Amino acid sequence: MAKVALLVVVCMAAVAVMLTPQADAAISCGQVVSSLTPCISYVTKGGAIPAPCCSGIKSLNNQATSTPDRQTACNCIKSAVGSISGINFGLASSLPGKCGVNLPYKISPSIDCSTVQ
Repeated sequence: MAKVALLVVVCMAAVAVMLTPQADAAISCGQVVSSLTPCISYVTKGGAIPAPCCSGIKSLNNQATSTPDRQTACNCIKSAVGSISGINFGLASSLPGKCGVNLPYKISPSIDCSTVQ
């Protein structure tokens, strides 16, 4: 089931990249998905946050240094969370803070990523 969810995330992220113009973004949806895949079990089932999840969030935050990068990451995250059933959005939105990262946006399928700076 996790492999199917990962495949869906990767496909949805690829579609989001093709359909969403991203000027000068140095980060890709592949990088976003790769960084956040270890978090899927936590945001769907709760429990302990896997260490690779926090490492991925921190790495992604360090890579997304420009507005286009952050908007790309936002669009990828938005697409990914919208394609995985059973996500607890309370857990998803609190996850960066629990990993010591302050994101300039809330993880949600309804976020307007064009407003992310």
